[in-house]
Amino acid sequence: MQALDHARYLALREGAHVLEADGTGDKVLRLRDGSMLKLFRRKRLISSAAWYPYARRFADNCKTLAERAIPCPRVREVYRIADIARDAVHYDPLPGKTLRQLLDDPDSGDNLRRQLGIFIARLHEKGIYFRSAHLGNVVLTPEGELGLIDIADMRTYRRPLRKIQRLRNFKHMLRYKEDRAWLLGNGSDVFERAYLAAQAICKPADLTAALAKA
Repeated sequence: MQALDHARYLALREGAHVLEADGTGDKVLRLRDGSMLKLFRRKRLISSAAWYPYARRFADNCKTLAERAIPCPRVREVYRIADIARDAVHYDPLPGKTLRQLLDDPDSGDNLRRQLGIFIARLHEKGIYFRSAHLGNVVLTPEGELGLIDIADMRTYRRPLRKIQRLRNFKHMLRYKEDRAWLLGNGSDVFERAYLAAQAICKPADLTAALAKA
């Protein structure tokens, strides 16, 4: 993690467009060259972020995903900005549109649901537990591949996920009504069938019950 003094931080963010902010300040900036600067603050004095900052986790997760052939942002640098008590990760965004942006697209029907089911199965088989899984964090790239963004809240394992982890992950995915309506609306089982066909642990009854309870 590289130290970034206040003058260099101001120079880096000059002309940036604020994409996300809250009462504590800026959170995500699009810089002049199109790259992104994501800022993290430690919310509690005693926290795992003290020895493993969220910006570092984001960068490490990008590296792991790239090693496992999952499209994701490309990290340029990780910073500690002491003057504003923030850590930051500077990265090139993953090009494309999020699935949430594509919900009203006439081509975002069963083919995309099927592709997402296969993609989630692929993540689980590769030991990737993405706790922030929702349609706003999955991107369809110009090449037609699915990839992940906003990945600080992710765990990776050397082996495929256990069944209980997979079912818990589906509950995370379906906690947003809009996402749930698109994935399972009108009794569609395309996403479910695609996932089941691409993995070897969950049984149809297990997944059906999990989706019904989510």
